[in-house]
Amino acid sequence: MPSSLRSAIRELILPSALFLVAGACSSNELAPATGEPATPGSTSVAFDKMFTDWPNTDFTKTTVDLGEVMRGCPVRDCIPALDVEGAVEIPSSQGGHARFAPATAVNFAPQLPVAVVTVGSVTKAFPLHILTWHEVINDRFGDVPVVVTYCPLCNTAISFDRRVGGRTLDFGVSGNLRNSDLIMWDRQTESWWQQATGEAIVGANAGQRLLSFSTTIVAFRDFASTHPDGFVLTEDTGFGRSYGINPYEGYDSGTRPFLFSGKIDARLSALERVVTLGRDGDGTAIPLSALATARVANLEVEKLPIAVFWAPGTVSALDASSIKDAKDIGSAAVYQARVDGRVLRFRPGPANGTFVDEQTGSTWNILGVATDGQLRGRQLLPAFHTTEFWFSWFAFYPKTQIWTPPR
Repeated sequence: MPSSLRSAIRELILPSALFLVAGACSSNELAPATGEPATPGSTSVAFDKMFTDWPNTDFTKTTVDLGEVMRGCPVRDCIPALDVEGAVEIPSSQGGHARFAPATAVNFAPQLPVAVVTVGSVTKAFPLHILTWHEVINDRFGDVPVVVTYCPLCNTAISFDRRVGGRTLDFGVSGNLRNSDLIMWDRQTESWWQQATGEAIVGANAGQRLLSFSTTIVAFRDFASTHPDGFVLTEDTGFGRSYGINPYEGYDSGTRPFLFSGKIDARLSALERVVTLGRDGDGTAIPLSALATARVANLEVEKLPIAVFWAPGTVSALDASSIKDAKDIGSAAVYQARVDGRVLRFRPGPANGTFVDEQTGSTWNILGVATDGQLRGRQLLPAFHTTEFWFSWFAFYPKTQIWTPPR
C-alpha cells in the first residue's frame, strides 16, 4: 500500500480498526492480528479488567465464549456510526449524520456497489464506499426503525429492525470483533450484538435477536434505473472522509482474513464470496464464481421456492484503492420465486443482467422487477440472504451445504 494512502488514513480515522487493517495490508499479505483476544474460558471478572471502558455492560450475561472476542480498535465508536435526524433517542457521541438524496440527484459512478434495503413501501440505497467508513446507520423506513450495517472484513451487509421488547435501540460500532465480524453495541443498555447473526451476545440483552431485512448489493446504475426517485445515502455525513478510497486495498485478493483465528473450511478459498441462504437450518452457500457462470439458480430453501440472479457490472468495494476502478465481481440478488401463488422457474435472459421465467416468458432485472412480458411491472419479494466471504459464513454456520449447478 502506498505510504501516502497510509498517511491519509492515519489522519482521518485514528484510532480506528480501519487503520489497523490498512497498515497491515501489503502485497496481499496480512500481518498477525493486532487485536488482543480474551483468554478462552476466562471469567467475567477477567473480561471486565480487559474491557474497563465498558463499565455499564453486564458481563455476567453472555451467549458465547468470551475468549472469542477480540479488540479491533482501542475504543468504542472508533468507527463512527451515522444517525438519521430524528431517528434515534441517544445520538452518536461522534456527531455523524446520514442524509439522503434522490438517485437522479447524486453523481456516483454507475458501477459502484450499493446495499439496497426495502422495508414496506420504502426502498433506499446505501453505497458501500460510505458504509465502509461507518459500518452502522441508524435510520427509519416510514414508521419502522432500522439499522443498516456493513462489516468490510466479512463483506456482510445486513439490515435489522431496531425494536426489541417494545423498545427502540440505537446502535454504534463497539470496536470489538468475533470471527472477524463486527460487534455492534446498543446505546440504551450497552449490550453487544453480533452483526452476522443479529444476536445480542453480551449484556442485558444477551440472547435477544433482531429481526433482519433483506439487503441486496447491486450496482448504483441498477438501483437508479429501477428506482429513479429512490433515496440514496450521500457523502454529506459531517466527516471529512475520502469516500472514494478503499482503506482495505487488495483485501479480497488475499488468502487470509484479518483478525480471524477460527477454522477455515478448505472446500472454498477463505475470501471467496458466497451467496448465503437458510439461517434457520444448516444453510446453503452458493459460490459467486459458480453463480456467475450459471447466472440463475432455482432452488428450495426452508420450503420456499427461491430464485438467485447474478448480473455483471458491480465492482468490489475491497479491491483497488480507488473503488470505482476496482474489478467487476458482479452482483447477486435473491427472491421468492412466486407471483400470485404461482411458482416461477427462471433461466438467463438474452442480455446480461436479464432473466426470463419459463411460465410466462416475462423478462426480469436484477432488482426483481419484470420489465417486459405478461408480468411487466410486477415485483418479486426479496428473500433474506447475504453475499459475504466464505470464512465468515462457515464460522457461524459450519454445517452449511455448498450449491453446485445442476448438470
